[in-house]
Amino acid sequence: MTTGSAPALRVLLVDDQQLVRSGLAVILSSEPGLVVASEAANGELGVHAALAVRPDVVLMDVRMPVMDGLEATRRIRDADGPPVLILTTFDDDEVVWGAVHAGAAGFVLKDAGADDLVAAVRAVAAGGSWLDPRVTPRLLDVLRRAGAGARTPGAALDRLSDREREVLVLMARGATNLEIAAGLYVSERTVKGHISSIFAKLGARDRAAAIVLAYEAGLIVPGSAR
Repeated sequence: MTTGSAPALRVLLVDDQQLVRSGLAVILSSEPGLVVASEAANGELGVHAALAVRPDVVLMDVRMPVMDGLEATRRIRDADGPPVLILTTFDDDEVVWGAVHAGAAGFVLKDAGADDLVAAVRAVAAGGSWLDPRVTPRLLDVLRRAGAGARTPGAALDRLSDREREVLVLMARGATNLEIAAGLYVSERTVKGHISSIFAKLGARDRAAAIVLAYEAGLIVPGSAR
């Protein structure tokens, strides 16, 4: 399936509830340029599918038998697999921190509308990130109570150049590398260099972790990233 000359974005659904997977599949498959490439009923099967099918994005539930979504996300990212978008209710503080630490590229709430779900999938599949504005204040609170504030994010951000700050803000708005390059009139290779430098200076593993630090430091105001 293609949209014009561009191949469709391929999504892997990982959720232990068949009814949930079916509902998600209906929403995503009805969108031009999106196709459900595979499904898995638990995290372990999700890891195998992610590395075998190599979808553009994995939509991952958290609470599942055999292996939960956080461990599955960690294994997929450690194996340099596709980006993972966590599907959650965010009713557990351990899930909030665990998802960031596992390397999730973003979070979408289970009660999100179809438009937000599709936008989140497209953003993450394109190399961007997605943090639901309703989740961000809770996420920051969890990180502070977990001692994340000891990292003095404000001081860390002081090490960024003006251009790197611009790139970080655009990342927080869900922009892909290509979109950042177009917005700043630079090459995509230059953007990748800035992002690598941002990760190194902030001690961040990935985009989501860097964005969380930006929120903590006040560079981005919750609810204003989109």
